[in-house]
Amino acid sequence: MKEQLEALNGVIINFGSGGMTIVNFILAFVMFGVALGIKTKTFKEVFTNPKSVTIGILLQWIGLPVITFLITLILNPFITPMVALGMILVASCPGGNISNFISSLSKGNVELSVSMTAITTAFAPVITPLNFWLWGTLYSQFAIVHNDIPMLVIPFMPMLEQILLLLGLPIILGLIFAKYFPNATKKITKPAQVISILLFIGMVIVSFSQNFQIIVDNIFYIFFIVLLHNACALATGYYGGRLAHLPIKDCRSLTVEIGIQNSGLGLILLFNPAIFPPEIWGGHYGGMMIVTAWWGIWHIISGLTIAYLFRRKPLPLNV
Repeated sequence: MKEQLEALNGVIINFGSGGMTIVNFILAFVMFGVALGIKTKTFKEVFTNPKSVTIGILLQWIGLPVITFLITLILNPFITPMVALGMILVASCPGGNISNFISSLSKGNVELSVSMTAITTAFAPVITPLNFWLWGTLYSQFAIVHNDIPMLVIPFMPMLEQILLLLGLPIILGLIFAKYFPNATKKITKPAQVISILLFIGMVIVSFSQNFQIIVDNIFYIFFIVLLHNACALATGYYGGRLAHLPIKDCRSLTVEIGIQNSGLGLILLFNPAIFPPEIWGGHYGGMMIVTAWWGIWHIISGLTIAYLFRRKPLPLNV
């Protein structure tokens, strides 16, 4: 299995300078669109009923990265370092917007889901690079001892600077636009989200089209790695909420929120050579890309499945 996954390192995406300008524009547009759906009052409401949101944020920012790190250690004999780092990158991303829709289908606490998505997205420019640097460095130190691989140094400050610029600025502009132009925001929010999804899908198809055969040859292994990782993420949300004695309705939303990650953001970050410089990473991080891309497909399937299962089970009367 490990030998097969090594082939993914041969997946190289090279957009060129002109292509990267387009990729950066797509990223900025996506984050601007996401920020349009963030209401500033959401942050105020958190303080009125903080327990569920606080538990959810802790599970998102600490619980999932820790669980993911442990999974990579367990799977280390079977997976490559790049696949492991791809799992860590996904776990470092904020919750995805689709989680709000799936939380609604699950008869969960939609307000809690929206609050968590808003908070994790707003702080993503800092939390995402911090978590990836921390857990990625720890894994790299473990892997060098057990696999005799070159030490991989993950540069935190350059990554933070780039992500603050590429994510932070569009998010701030989106928040300002939504505050001062509420009527226009209502009209353009959904079209912006649809356009951003279409742009992202198109970018993924173009970027991976030249590596199609390598992906097909290894999709079986990636499928089960992502399935296991995503199942652990869903379980982290549900049982984390249960251990904290939260209402079942809130636990359902935490299940969805922790299991649905904005992996599309992670993939776009991987495409950017200013964030993942080829001279440091060697340009061979296809394993990270494939894991991140497949997660974006699979978490929709698993999210809809868990929503179906939740809907079949009535909520207790005391929620």
